Amino acid sequence: MATTRIADAKRLVIKVGSALVTNNGEGLDLSAINEWARQIAQLRQNGREVVLVSSGAIACGMQRLGWSKRPNAVHELQACAAVGQMGLVQVYESAFASHGLHTAQVLLTHDDLADRKRYLNARSTLTTLLELGVVPIINENDTVITDEIKFGDNDTLGALVANLVDADCLIILTDQQGLFTADPRKDVSATLISEARAGDPALEAMAGGAGTQYGRGGMITKVIAAKRAASSGAHTVIASGREKDVMPRLANGESVGTLLVSETQPLNARKQWLADHLQLNGKLVLDAGAVKALSEGKSLLPIGVIEVQGEFERGAAVACLSPDGIEIARGLINYGSSDSRRIARRASQDIEEILGYIDESEIIHRDNLILC
Repeated sequence: MATTRIADAKRLVIKVGSALVTNNGEGLDLSAINEWARQIAQLRQNGREVVLVSSGAIACGMQRLGWSKRPNAVHELQACAAVGQMGLVQVYESAFASHGLHTAQVLLTHDDLADRKRYLNARSTLTTLLELGVVPIINENDTVITDEIKFGDNDTLGALVANLVDADCLIILTDQQGLFTADPRKDVSATLISEARAGDPALEAMAGGAGTQYGRGGMITKVIAAKRAASSGAHTVIASGREKDVMPRLANGESVGTLLVSETQPLNARKQWLADHLQLNGKLVLDAGAVKALSEGKSLLPIGVIEVQGEFERGAAVACLSPDGIEIARGLINYGSSDSRRIARRASQDIEEILGYIDESEIIHRDNLILC
């Protein structure tokens, strides 16, 4: 059952919206943020890894600057986000520190997740932070972009991050109990949908409606985000961030809010995502040992590479060829062509000495490989 998979989830992406973070625009809600930090600390104690995607920079900036209405001018929005981001990160750092947890601020744009090189960089950074026991706090980089401020939303960013870190579940916390059959603020007969299939077209009709003056989302963006998350194999829960102990209860398999179920297995979904995005930029000729290792589901190490063909950058898609030239796999490479040639036929422990740095010990990680 889907609730069982959420209870078994090891890696969670949790997104909190502007209305929650700022108590509907009144200013940063310190008690709420401290409560979420306590719940996340409890999840961490139970062996879960958590990435927090938080809205609120612009809303916080509005409050700090004394603005009661969200501006429309892009330069004002960017300045507002810059001011608000300072307050937001300070509050989160303090809240998690009281539970002995380190946090890291990560500002992303959608372009960071579309470009393969930046995608790999972001993925490596986030997975390393999680391995170190740090709670990454992600927000959209509103201070240097324009179209994301005008059209973007952190519900979508949450779904993209769920794909980026191979999350088992995306939890979207909002100021509503979940998804209803109609807007409960306008229709008293509306009922809560406890479970549905992510991507069901009927859900978008039920979720129609805009966001508030403090955020650019709304229930429709959450339904669309759930569809995106489902494509990478993650379930999505839409629930109230004001519900008592909502995160531990969900992690324990309790039904809270609306569960939108992914019907795709995570591993297959990621492989399909890679297949859909691969346009080959080069080739690697492997020795027999490396061919065997890939067939057993292992990563490709530089020592197994005989020859590097083509010119490409880190994050490029390359074909992996057997010694007789037959394509056996495709993947996203961790090193550019020049550096790949320098470390080919060399042991992983020699990479740093040869290049003066090391990104990864593998030239292509098994998670970024598709066998042909």
